[in-house]
Amino acid sequence: MIKTICKYSSLGVILVLFTAVSCSKGKSGQRAGGIREYPVITLNLQSTQMYQDYPATIQGEQTVDIRPKIAGYIEQILVDEGAQVKKGQLLFRLNDNDLQATVRSAEAAVKVAEADVFSAKLNLEQTTPLAEKNIVSQYDLQSAQSLLKAKEAQLAQARANLENARANLQYAMITSPANGTIGTFAYRVGSLVSSSSADPLTSISNTSRIFAYFSINEKDFLTLTRGWKGKNLKDKLSGLKGITLLMADNSIYEHRGKIDMASGLVDPQTGAVSIRASFPNPEGLLRSGSSGVVRIPELLDSVILVPQKSTYELQGKHFIYSVSPDNKVHDTEIEVLTGNLRMLLW
Repeated sequence: MIKTICKYSSLGVILVLFTAVSCSKGKSGQRAGGIREYPVITLNLQSTQMYQDYPATIQGEQTVDIRPKIAGYIEQILVDEGAQVKKGQLLFRLNDNDLQATVRSAEAAVKVAEADVFSAKLNLEQTTPLAEKNIVSQYDLQSAQSLLKAKEAQLAQARANLENARANLQYAMITSPANGTIGTFAYRVGSLVSSSSADPLTSISNTSRIFAYFSINEKDFLTLTRGWKGKNLKDKLSGLKGITLLMADNSIYEHRGKIDMASGLVDPQTGAVSIRASFPNPEGLLRSGSSGVVRIPELLDSVILVPQKSTYELQGKHFIYSVSPDNKVHDTEIEVLTGNLRMLLW
């Protein structure tokens, strides 16, 4: 049954005729004398819950582009598109022959630098007592000291080069930075890739929790938030539960969500406020980039509900028959309020 709604501060009883159903005393639905009877219903003020629907785009809690830090040819792809991966899991392996050679060269350079430092220390140890006995000059002593410092600096540089070479070797093994779902692959085995490649190797979406982004115009936002409980907007948002998500096939997502963010700015071009609702996604049913509709409940107090079958339409307008206290029937126009809800005008 489609409901009709009207807000009133004070109201007695309203009788509404059922226009679509007749209450018959006989087969003709008429009494003697040709008078037809119709059933009526009594309307009273009550509370009801309605919903506001807003189109939304869905994104995962975390979406990361995977790019190589070094240049190289893809040697192995160790996962498949759409696979679930764990943080630290190996995804791609780049050819590392050149990198291994660089590491070996850096290791050799470190050994040469260590030998030079050892020789410089021996030279300084021999020069120091001779300088103390004035057998050699202070200049010779200072030269030996400077030579040792230079060789130690060269050793530090060689060790840094080795660490950098080892790091680059590790970068040839590309791992997942987070738990999530693998996207599609832009490159295949044998492709030359680098950090400056136009497209990432793939992307990983963590969809254990998803975010639904939608917009509410400023007027509706003020109307909604006034009806939410709380001293401030933060309290109102945290206290609003039971947010529903309609998926692309119009089915209702089984898990309820909550609104956890409202933009502090009104878009000057659209006059809308950006809102984010979050939903748990333990089964992985929702994916990043999909669409849906966020349904926000709104509790209305002191309203009147009228069944749709008590209404009729004429020239694009909606009417009901109301019965006054003197038992006279009047046509009363009603206005569509929102969606399948209608509001009486008196």
